[in-house]
Amino acid sequence: MAALTPSRKTILVSIGIAIAAVLILLAMGRPPICECGYIKLWHGQINNAGNSQHLADWYTPSHIIHGPIFYAIGWLLFVRWGWGGANAARWGLPLAVLIESAWEVLENTQMVIERFRAVTANFGYSGDSVLNSFADIGWMAFGFWLAMRLPVKLVVALAIIGELVVGWIVRDNLTLTVIMLLFPIDAIADWQAASTHG
Repeated sequence: MAALTPSRKTILVSIGIAIAAVLILLAMGRPPICECGYIKLWHGQINNAGNSQHLADWYTPSHIIHGPIFYAIGWLLFVRWGWGGANAARWGLPLAVLIESAWEVLENTQMVIERFRAVTANFGYSGDSVLNSFADIGWMAFGFWLAMRLPVKLVVALAIIGELVVGWIVRDNLTLTVIMLLFPIDAIADWQAASTHG
């Protein structure tokens, strides 16, 4: 798979998109950092007030996995289908950052927050801090970079391992979250609710 190698210009555009997302989230009234008043590198509880407030948590692997997914979308658009001409592949990263940033804004609307609380394992979800959203965009970019540098089979294997490990530990992951957001299944909800993991 040909690499979607960004240029200096497209890296700067990507940073600009991420900063725009931060400004939108602040304008929406999202807290800049955890309302606890401090910043942690890792927060390991998925159903308390610190979840989605710090730099990394059990949902970080989901955002890393977004990177290869968006890389594949960019590869299809710019390499396989040739959209935009010879230099268009350099725009794969800004496209990925735009999609992730749009999700971070959408995820923090009251409608989506309520949906998370109603149908996913993250019943205590109250939205992200701006710091967490910015970090999530960064984690996605890290996943994009991995997809750019590593063989496809290795990236797929790492994604599967990440999904299995997180699913085993907290009974949630990217796959389960998508299923439950779109087509809630009672059996999955019951299994997640029975979890004693925190």
